[in-house]
Amino acid sequence: MEKVAVIGAGSWGTALALVLADNGHDVRLWGRRQEQINEINTIHTNEKYLPGVVLPAGIVGYNHLKEAVEGARTLLLVAPTKAMREVLRDLVPVLDEPVTLVHASKGIEPETYKRVSEIIEEEVPAEKRRSIVVLSGPSHAEEVSLRQPTTVTVSSSAIEEAEFVQDLFINQNFRVYTNPDIVGVELGGALKNIIALGAGMSDGLGYGDNAKAALITRGLAEIARLGTKMGANPLTFSGLTGIGDLIVTCTSVHSRNWRAGNMLGKGEALDDVLKKMGMVVEGVRTTKAAYQLAKQEKVEMPITSVLHDVLFDGKDAKEAVDELMKRSRTHEVEDVSSLISDGLAE
Repeated sequence: MEKVAVIGAGSWGTALALVLADNGHDVRLWGRRQEQINEINTIHTNEKYLPGVVLPAGIVGYNHLKEAVEGARTLLLVAPTKAMREVLRDLVPVLDEPVTLVHASKGIEPETYKRVSEIIEEEVPAEKRRSIVVLSGPSHAEEVSLRQPTTVTVSSSAIEEAEFVQDLFINQNFRVYTNPDIVGVELGGALKNIIALGAGMSDGLGYGDNAKAALITRGLAEIARLGTKMGANPLTFSGLTGIGDLIVTCTSVHSRNWRAGNMLGKGEALDDVLKKMGMVVEGVRTTKAAYQLAKQEKVEMPITSVLHDVLFDGKDAKEAVDELMKRSRTHEVEDVSSLISDGLAE
């Protein structure tokens, strides 16, 4: 049995805490709101984020960070990307021993273009961390909390640490693979949120499955295009953290990014959409970061570009989707094969 502190008591953090508790671990779930922590400890629910789910008694909620991490060898970070630096800066002073830092957040930081593992490297001194491990894949918190079959990937520069985290989480409902490509795993998980916004927008406009299939397929191509340029293995994007995560996020009503895009497609303003959602929509912030990064790296990302115009420049959603359909012709097979050959050559 391991003592694991889960930092972030939203839907995903709570669902992963449930998996760990099912596996017999001592789970400490940290959140900022005392009212929420009281609910977790007395009623064993987290109704705002996972309505109708009864949490195992092995999950204990904490409001104080120092108490939550005391004696824990492994910390699971599930804060939104935009809050990650603040959380880490609060965390570092209360770490007495080096810990394994696992993160399950999906995003890229605008302006710096940092992946979450890079943010952790910057904020947590080397002497306070044993390793950094990424957990990602097609996994809605709602389904994980109901113990429905789910498969994810863990990645680290140290294979033994990835396997340690694999053993922490794996059970009959939650299957875990390892992948050494930390860049590809993180970028696949972050960039698919952009395409999910586009898929939701297409559905909101009333377009059919044909249009959505095209968005998903071409979206994967531009994810792989940028990912390969940033050093990822292009084959990673054909796996769980690429096409797998892309499919589930673009097609499910559980997806915050799909729901936000759907409302935008129906004509709602971005600020109103975000207020209605009540939770972080990572794809919005990631769209800005990926748009900036693609321009810097001279990588063509047409879906990301038009979504950026809709989100931040007030472009009409229908005009944006129609613009994508009118792009100049190109050769699909040559595009895909060039990604693979470029990646294998590096």
